[in-house]
Amino acid sequence: MKNDFTSIAYLKRGSAVQQQVYQILTQQQVLRPLQVFTPVVVGTYPLDIAIETSDIDIACQFDTLEVFQHVVQTNFGRAEGFTTTVFNCCNTPTYVANFVLGGFPIEIFAQAVPVTEQYGYRHMLIEHRILEEKGEEFKTQIIAYKKAGLKTEPAFAQVLNLDGDPYEALLAYFL
Repeated sequence: MKNDFTSIAYLKRGSAVQQQVYQILTQQQVLRPLQVFTPVVVGTYPLDIAIETSDIDIACQFDTLEVFQHVVQTNFGRAEGFTTTVFNCCNTPTYVANFVLGGFPIEIFAQAVPVTEQYGYRHMLIEHRILEEKGEEFKTQIIAYKKAGLKTEPAFAQVLNLDGDPYEALLAYFL
């Protein structure tokens, strides 16, 4: 099934946990203040491979880091467990905010790079395609590796027997 991951509408008709995520995002109006930053929910929830410790990942693009920081701080700064960090990822200034809403941990990841070019989004599309091709048994294996402590990309690399850096290996998987 082809999902338009740039909208959260697919979550509304997804699994029970995806529907919960949809409710949290809409009831708490998480995406509304981020609209100008093209927010996209990425990662395990869109792929329906989330485990108990998974967070709702939201990728965004900013033009000005300070403006983005202000919007996030103003709208989510009072949320439970709110923390932020700024660092370089892929030679790009990166902002991450973490907090909890409605019992779900949320991570906002932002760079001055279009969301569709960020690793998180690109990995999700590749992982989605792999899950579609490989089926339920493969998905079960990925979830088992995640429950054993692996992050998503290393879990995919393990099940697919990919060598080297799992993040780079996934990006090259369909080349």
